[in-house]
Amino acid sequence: TPTYGMYSISADTAGVKTVDVPPADDFQPDVEAIRNTVENGSDNIKVIFICSPNNPTGNVVDDEKLTQILEFTKGRCLVVVDEAYIEFCPEASKVKFMKDYDHLVVTRTLSKAFALAGIRCGFTLANPEVIKLMLKVIDPYPIADPVAQIAVQALSTHGIAIMKERVAELKERRDRFVEEVKKLDFVQEVFYENANYILIRFKDGESLFKSCADKGIILRDFHTKTRLQNCVRITIGSEEEMNEVLNVFHSIKQ
Repeated sequence: TPTYGMYSISADTAGVKTVDVPPADDFQPDVEAIRNTVENGSDNIKVIFICSPNNPTGNVVDDEKLTQILEFTKGRCLVVVDEAYIEFCPEASKVKFMKDYDHLVVTRTLSKAFALAGIRCGFTLANPEVIKLMLKVIDPYPIADPVAQIAVQALSTHGIAIMKERVAELKERRDRFVEEVKKLDFVQEVFYENANYILIRFKDGESLFKSCADKGIILRDFHTKTRLQNCVRITIGSEEEMNEVLNVFHSIKQ
């Protein structure tokens, strides 16, 4: 925490207890805090979720910190790395560690870079023993045939090539947007640039959020989240959309 909110919501729905471990100052996992939580035994930790790139901060988990976590969780629990946004920084994928750590699980989705959020389809990369456990509890018919056909097309050589082209274009727009945003005197901090969104700390995030909403621009306000006071997340849209956001920003005085 702060991270993707559905982990705890899904756990609560299933009646599963969750334990939040705040990150270190650089928003990397606090390895010692996680170790203490796992090893004290009182919480009976079975799964650790790590979002990389993290939503909403955008940082990717450091390889060394992940391997430290994987070492002390051997034989204790699963470590799940959520790579929903990894297509925007594929070099940061943690799949490479699966050959050495059979309790590492990596999840992906077609909702982000593939722009197929409507079909609600993702996939899991894991060792055979974990997959066997999943097959015991998965629905008999988890994916409708039309969804499966769309997913196959998206993951084909042609589909992946199209995705990579769109990602490259989006990253160019993101970089141009960030360059302009950093010139604004009411911008205090621009967080990590590893996804299709940017988290920005403003002098007055709530006021900026409202100003944009009044202009029909819906952003995501994170001011109530731990250590994210005055922070707003902005998804990178089309060139026209990002120019409109900048126009509103330039009209704001803080």
